[in-house]
Amino acid sequence: MADIKDLREKMAKIATEARAKLDEVTDSTKEDRAAEVEREFDAMMADHDKLAAKVERLNKVEAALRAGEDVDLDRRPAFENRSAPAVDEGFKMDYRAAFAEMIACGGDAYVDSEVRNVLRENRAQTAGTDSAGGYTVPTELATFIEKSMVATGPMYGNELFTVINSADGRTFNIPTVDDTAVTAVAHTEGTQPTDDGGKDATFGQKSVGAFSFDSEWIRWSAELNADSILNMESLLGELIGERLGRIANDKLTTGSGSSDVEGIVTNSAAGKTAAAVAAVTADEIIDLIHSVDPAYRNSAATAIMMNDSTLAAVRKLKDGDGNYLWQMGNYQAGVPQNLLGYDVVVNQAMASLGTGNKVMLFGDMSKFYVRKVGAPSIYVARERFAPDFGLLGYIRFSGVLSNTAAVKHLVCA
Repeated sequence: MADIKDLREKMAKIATEARAKLDEVTDSTKEDRAAEVEREFDAMMADHDKLAAKVERLNKVEAALRAGEDVDLDRRPAFENRSAPAVDEGFKMDYRAAFAEMIACGGDAYVDSEVRNVLRENRAQTAGTDSAGGYTVPTELATFIEKSMVATGPMYGNELFTVINSADGRTFNIPTVDDTAVTAVAHTEGTQPTDDGGKDATFGQKSVGAFSFDSEWIRWSAELNADSILNMESLLGELIGERLGRIANDKLTTGSGSSDVEGIVTNSAAGKTAAAVAAVTADEIIDLIHSVDPAYRNSAATAIMMNDSTLAAVRKLKDGDGNYLWQMGNYQAGVPQNLLGYDVVVNQAMASLGTGNKVMLFGDMSKFYVRKVGAPSIYVARERFAPDFGLLGYIRFSGVLSNTAAVKHLVCA
């Protein structure tokens, strides 16, 4: 039987030669020669497709053979990319492969000693990980989960806000000082400067703790696990990442701060009150912007934040010449949408236009600190959901607005 590896090497060689053949055609190539090159290219790719079909048939045969083997029902076969020690004595399993096999088998109780040792070594090196069976998500998977969380809302992302990563959840303080109302004084020659304490700097502090959240158990069927293990990153990213992302975005937006995450909206200062209960005018948006000191209006992280329904109303606003205030961006070119020259951030966790609602934020978003404790973790339960098993996502984070003068809100009447 033909070797799959050899067939793949032949396919790669054909693909390389076909690309080189196609590169022969330039603007100066004669028409008949271009047509000839295209025929040769098509013939090469036809050979490539034949080999690909053969590889697919061989893969099916090998899968059928493996399915018929007498295996322990409490164990899954090792991944194809893992060589047996007898074949490759120098093979060393990395953490990502060990984590994936642990997921496939339904927990560390069902894997061999090599996998278990890799998992335990990593857990011993990871601060804040539960000793009863929690494993930190591998770097590649953690990144995918992070992307899903950012897509769910802007608050957990790194673009505008100041992110603090810590290994543990111990509370710490951020020193604050507001010296904006204090000025220097004229100095009179030959006299001592005043020393009555009137110009002393007044320091405060913001306390940043950490709060834990989980995705709740997600049931995972044995059949889906067996069929989807090669797509585990995508599946976990969608199911767990989005669930954790929603709670993170909600809390970092409107958390009460009283035995809870401090939300940016909840702790922002009042900037402007709209005259209407369910509408906002262009002049009111301008008043909101100018309620923030110019020192905070010039930051690279200065932006306007609102939800999509509020943005829909704002998009209809025009200036005295009939021009729309809102300008569409071009995300492919890296140009964000903007309003009166400031970037617009859409956050669905913010309230819609309505009586007493804080519907818009403006200011230097970098003054809002997002604290992340460790990395997202995944827990596995098998016996509890037998014959299926369950997955649970876990995350710790917090937030604090370090300077309420830097971010202000517009509230409806």
